[in-house]
Amino acid sequence: MKVSDRIRHDIEQQLLGGTLLPGDAVDEAELAARYKVSKTPVREAMLQLQAQGLLTNLPRGGMVVAKMDVQQLLSMWELLAELESICARYACERMSPEERETLRQLHEGSQPVAEAADSEGWQEVNLSFHELLYKGSRNPYLRQEILRMRTRTGAYRRHAFGAVGRIQTSYAHHNDIVHAILAGDAQAAAQAMFLHMSPGHGARGVTDMIVNMPKSLLG
Repeated sequence: MKVSDRIRHDIEQQLLGGTLLPGDAVDEAELAARYKVSKTPVREAMLQLQAQGLLTNLPRGGMVVAKMDVQQLLSMWELLAELESICARYACERMSPEERETLRQLHEGSQPVAEAADSEGWQEVNLSFHELLYKGSRNPYLRQEILRMRTRTGAYRRHAFGAVGRIQTSYAHHNDIVHAILAGDAQAAAQAMFLHMSPGHGARGVTDMIVNMPKSLLG
């Protein structure tokens, strides 16, 4: 892997994990020192992230993590829900028996995390759950696009998720998805995933989500 690709990947992981938030500065000199390279591969990585819409230029130079306004956020979030729904359908049709069993075990093992309302623990379980479905879909291009959107919307989704206390709801959605996949019902799996990923679940939910969203995250 090229150095610039490694830097880009590491920044993407920080965005996905919430270490970097919308509006945070990305320091070119600090990255060059950390990776012990010249600024050239750092700039290359940052330009790639800018092209993906993840970073944006400051008027006086430098780059920050890009912010989204409410319309941009909801538009991307609803498209993410559609893509995750397609992924669940493909996974239901294509997963091996061993992969289905792994999914079942992961879901059952996540129940104590959900019952404890462990937000950080649930984020890890949730990512592992979805990653099993991405692999099971047998479509790396779909996974790539979903992960790009998850990275772009991650900070917003995490905050909305925590603000409305949706861990138990999310666990129930996972339960519906797993049961549909184990039953071989691709349509039910897709519908359950769409509900799981839809922003706010109706007008009231969207309103609550927007009201609780910090202004510092919005463009």
